[in-house]
Amino acid sequence: MPVLDIGGTHVTAALVDPATGRPLPSSVLRRPLRSDAAADSVLDAIALAALELPAGHRSHWGVAIPGPFDYDTGVGRFTGVGKFEALSGVDVGAGLRRRLAHRAEHLRFLNDADAFAIGEYHAGAAAGHERVVCLTLGTGVGSSFLRDGRPVHDGTRVPPDGHVHRLTVRGLPLEESVSRRAIRAHYSRLDGVPGNRSPLDVHQIAALARAGNPAAAKAFRYAFEALGQAVAPWVDRFEASAVVIGGSMAQSWDLIRPALFAGLVLAGGTTARVSPARQPAQAPLIGAAHWAQDASNAARRGPAGSGTPPRLTQEGEAV
Repeated sequence: MPVLDIGGTHVTAALVDPATGRPLPSSVLRRPLRSDAAADSVLDAIALAALELPAGHRSHWGVAIPGPFDYDTGVGRFTGVGKFEALSGVDVGAGLRRRLAHRAEHLRFLNDADAFAIGEYHAGAAAGHERVVCLTLGTGVGSSFLRDGRPVHDGTRVPPDGHVHRLTVRGLPLEESVSRRAIRAHYSRLDGVPGNRSPLDVHQIAALARAGNPAAAKAFRYAFEALGQAVAPWVDRFEASAVVIGGSMAQSWDLIRPALFAGLVLAGGTTARVSPARQPAQAPLIGAAHWAQDASNAARRGPAGSGTPPRLTQEGEAV
């Protein structure tokens, strides 16, 4: 099954083997993508990556893409988020189908954090857990609350729409403490960089922290203590037995873990097992394939099937 994982800086295309549920290594293609480009340029770049996959595969595609996005209609809602602004109001699904001609009859979109979580549920650290919270740490904080392998977006047991980036901590929106932008700015303030605009990126700040730089170490500790404090009440409210951490920043798990655990303790602790992802790169591809497969199966079940996988309420009932 063909899948796409669309991020702010790259797009990955792959074929997932339905027999194993894993991407075929020879098919995985990662190509650069500019999220600040014009709409046609963004869609062209995504389509070019997709067209590099071998022809002759199924016409149902799974597509993981960050929000805000209308996943049922395939229309972008990227307003005021600093990426893919040109896709706001654009029918991304129609644009991609036109560019892919007859190779993509059905595109099944889902949130990139949900795709990661579903992938970890089927082949990673979330496997075997009825309720699990998955967090992706990159440009910002993505999240997915899974019940029996399906995302829960509604109800009192999860944050609004199931998104932890809507939470506040220390009186500020969470991503003012935990995000690529926030960590760079906090390090710059601690290190006395004029204008708080350090040229260093997060992975470079992480290297300095490991080397004993106090400003870098403190910036990491501040960010991930805040994350622990913000999510701990929701992990318990959801009755999750596991928390799985992925995303590009998770490569610095040695720095994240102690700070995250300290934040969880400050908020009262949790009994959930907290661990890094086992399939950090492949999980979104695996999750997108499962989402598309479920939609394809639903469509084949008859007229009542809309072709969209069922979502869950907070009680885990398919609706």
